[in-house]
Amino acid sequence: MKNTKEHAEDTCPLVYQCRLPLSTRTVSHLADLLRRHLKAIRSRWRILPPGKIAVIVLAVLRHDQRLADMAGGNDVSESTVRRWRDELIGLLAAQAPRLDRALKKVARQGGEVVLIDGTLIRTQRRTGKADRRNYSGKHRSHGLHFLALTDEKCRLIWISAARPGRTHDNTAARHDHILAHLRAAGLGALADLGFRGLDNDILDPVIVTGYAASRTHKLTPGQKGANRVLAVGRAPVEHGFAHLKNWRILTKLRTDPARATQLLRALLVLTNLEVNR
Repeated sequence: MKNTKEHAEDTCPLVYQCRLPLSTRTVSHLADLLRRHLKAIRSRWRILPPGKIAVIVLAVLRHDQRLADMAGGNDVSESTVRRWRDELIGLLAAQAPRLDRALKKVARQGGEVVLIDGTLIRTQRRTGKADRRNYSGKHRSHGLHFLALTDEKCRLIWISAARPGRTHDNTAARHDHILAHLRAAGLGALADLGFRGLDNDILDPVIVTGYAASRTHKLTPGQKGANRVLAVGRAPVEHGFAHLKNWRILTKLRTDPARATQLLRALLVLTNLEVNR
């Protein structure tokens, strides 16, 4: 018993260093955002300076570091790190562009088309029947569905609210009135076959999708060529999603699904800071 007590007294918490592969610009932006917020709410004191808080939150988002681990390494409580994370996510999400404004900005800059696609962000499986709607048969996994728009330079310009994983791309696009917003901005969109039937205007289509083969209808060489051209044109949207999913907190969301929309929009802002520097 004596040896056990001596061993327990000799132990100490171990702390390791980890490189954060983000630019100084991103850290400074987040720290300045927090400073302005603290000034606005007249909060005169935090246990750590804004720059340090920004690094801690970015480590949680980029490396999916556990809150308890970050708390122990910085001599604060887990609830404090959680509060900092939620506070900064809310501030960043407020900077995410609205759909109509994002499209008008693309049009002002001389853009003619945007790229649209849907993705599934996997989540932990929850118990009960209420989680069945989050199951995606296409991906055979539980998750949340998001729509995103990118421009022709791989830059994410907008992301939708979170919806159950079983949501179809067309259903989400209709709910967000994508077609009406594109027409109002005078832009076209390139999309995959998941968006077939969204735009039924034959004479003046806004959303361009490829040709689908069936058992009774084989694609002609011309249609196959058109599909290849469309696939090349849609490549930037895949790159945009890849940049977004570099934030490892999206590997498998453990946060409340109700907070997922804010999280994705906050990561959209951070991704653009990193990619567009």
